[in-house]
Amino acid sequence: MTVKDQQLKSQTRLASIVIVVTMLGWMALNFFGGKMGLPVRYAFLADLAAMAAFLWALIVLFRVWRQRQQGE
Repeated sequence: MTVKDQQLKSQTRLASIVIVVTMLGWMALNFFGGKMGLPVRYAFLADLAAMAAFLWALIVLFRVWRQRQQGE
């Protein structure tokens, strides 16, 4: 396995971890925010943060996919 393959693998792993943590955190914030009676603006803030994290992960995974396509 080359150094470039290891870098692509670590980028993929990082993006996957970001997706999982974001999803779990977003669900937890929405659940506990509703139970604690937090204002709706915090729900929108959590939604925007989750969308930003998902967008970042999507861009990273797209770049990894493109680099693997060019390497073959």
